[in-house]
Amino acid sequence: MNSGKHPDEAESGRRFRPDIEGLRAVAIVAVLLCHAGVPFLAGGYVGVDVFFVISGFLITRLLVGELDRSGTISLRGFYARRAKRLLPLSAVLLATVGVLSMILLSPLRNTEVAGDIVSSALYVANWHFAAQSVDYFAQGLEPSPVLHLWSLAIEEQFYLVWPGLILATTWFWRRRGRSVRPVLWAVLALILAGSLIYGVIITDEKPAFAYFDTFARAWELGLGAAVALLAAVKMPRLAAAALGWAGVAAIVYACFAFTGETSFPGTAALVPTLGAAALILSGSALAATAGGVRGARLGAARVLSLSPVRYVGRISYSWYLWHWPAIVFAAAIWGPRLSVAAGLAAVAVSWIPTQITHLLIEDPVRRAPSLARLPNRAIALGLACTAVALGVGIGLGAAQQTVRTAPLSEVRGAAALAEEATPQETAVALRPNPLKARADRGSSYYEGCMVGIPGTNSNKCLYGNPHGERTLILFGDSHAMQYFPTVDEMVKRWGWRLVVLTKAECPPEELEVRSMVEDRGYSQCDEWRQDALERIETGDENTTVIMSGDTEYTPYGPNGEELSGDAAAEAMEAGYLRTLARIRSAGPRTVVIRDNPTSTADVPSCVSEDIQHLSRCAFRRHREWDREYDVRAAERSPETHLVSFIADICPGEVCRAVIGNALTYRDKDHLTATFARTLEPMLETDFREAGLL
Repeated sequence: MNSGKHPDEAESGRRFRPDIEGLRAVAIVAVLLCHAGVPFLAGGYVGVDVFFVISGFLITRLLVGELDRSGTISLRGFYARRAKRLLPLSAVLLATVGVLSMILLSPLRNTEVAGDIVSSALYVANWHFAAQSVDYFAQGLEPSPVLHLWSLAIEEQFYLVWPGLILATTWFWRRRGRSVRPVLWAVLALILAGSLIYGVIITDEKPAFAYFDTFARAWELGLGAAVALLAAVKMPRLAAAALGWAGVAAIVYACFAFTGETSFPGTAALVPTLGAAALILSGSALAATAGGVRGARLGAARVLSLSPVRYVGRISYSWYLWHWPAIVFAAAIWGPRLSVAAGLAAVAVSWIPTQITHLLIEDPVRRAPSLARLPNRAIALGLACTAVALGVGIGLGAAQQTVRTAPLSEVRGAAALAEEATPQETAVALRPNPLKARADRGSSYYEGCMVGIPGTNSNKCLYGNPHGERTLILFGDSHAMQYFPTVDEMVKRWGWRLVVLTKAECPPEELEVRSMVEDRGYSQCDEWRQDALERIETGDENTTVIMSGDTEYTPYGPNGEELSGDAAAEAMEAGYLRTLARIRSAGPRTVVIRDNPTSTADVPSCVSEDIQHLSRCAFRRHREWDREYDVRAAERSPETHLVSFIADICPGEVCRAVIGNALTYRDKDHLTATFARTLEPMLETDFREAGLL
């Protein structure tokens, strides 16, 4: 095993810290076991936060050390070191992901992964995935094989800003003959306080977005920087050892106690980050004593400095890069629900490319004397690696087989069922194009008529004849919005007026639910629903409310507890009945559209891969009592008419991927606008039978 000094530490002139290399091992093992699915280590994701503290410490120590020795910072030298340290290996990783994606993933997924690779190559992956995290329609997508690179993007953004900020601050104050340490502390204090306060607020409001947000994470890197600015810390050896073990306890506690339900980062991130800071401070104090960290027999730093632990820490960057694609591609081969054993096997297999690339690429490049002597050459190498990674992403997107988009005249959709006794097996052209199916959402979505997660009021979304003698109100969540093309076609045919009241993740029933996207309570849904119902109550007997909603929500009980199974279904049915009764008492008539079946696989992704074997993308409809509360509520509510398109989507209990050259689903559970539009004759028939025409 190579136990030599880390190049960055050699250039900084500081004593090598083997305990920090060991701390990297703690962080990477926590991440690997968490991602492998080990149930009692669900909080292992905090290993990333430990990495942030380590990075903030090492980079600041390097920069301040250079500043103390030379009075300035060579930005060219700094970025040259970062380029040779990070970019060659990440370029190899992204190129490998591109090749494996082409082999193992569908054309639709490849177009999505191509964008992920490009954002990763440009180190803006965290913002790319943050945008997806708050996109309701991106929630059902399979995880990207480069999702883990969000953390490297945040570090790179820190590397881009922090050295220049230090240099600018010190230049300004040194010109006035003042000490730079106090002003560096002041700047760092502002960053720490501002980022932490912002992180707590945004975690409460948008936890999914906050997880990837640079500004919500900056304080973690700043905490490491603060430890570096403390320089040598003197304390009794026993106190230093106790501090180190307290740090270990904090990190271990977070790994075992935190789960996916923990509001994170927010204040919870203080536990592992302060633990990491305590370990580093402990090691700093012990390093200043006789014998250093290895001389403290009772110290955690001594354990972290053991050769096997340091080996894992030494390969941590490479292992972090390779482990996640191994898990994602294993899921692509064996199915999305990997067992813990399969997850551990994937992580174990990822050690092979980890060791190979560490020995052949990572270490040789970062230790190359010529690159150390010639920073411009290292920067050029980094730019070349970035260009290669960008080329892989762009090439992957361009290489996907194209599917011809069928003209409207060739798309019959549900009308073709009369002649299609068996599912359509092949197609020359489809509408929408499977590679663009995600965007086939209907015009009301793009005109702002589906309120986002934070919103509490609908816009005045009016369609059809504003003076029509009858008014239809489309009311519910995205599963209601998907029927806008259906209702809009009927409104145009009859010269009626249409009002759209839809909100993401907000079902029409009067009951508190949990936001799946934001992973929290959803008070905005309650406010929006109240406002929407008040608008509905202004209608009369010439108003018909068309309700629909997803039936897979997690509701809350009377004491604020989350409900599941039969208890959840009964609560949701009761909430549905309350909404129907409230509308009925105000005068409007009600129609409930039964929720559509959900596929276990992404339908357009399957179709993009098997356009000549479309039956492989069909799925059997499963009847689930706890998901049919909308039907029971409609049947129990007087003067409420139930509409079901199940027979049109799943004739013979088999839900078809394509009907009459129309792609039925744009993901796992939302109909395409193209197919929904072809359901208009069926809806009109239902209205006629119910006496609503």
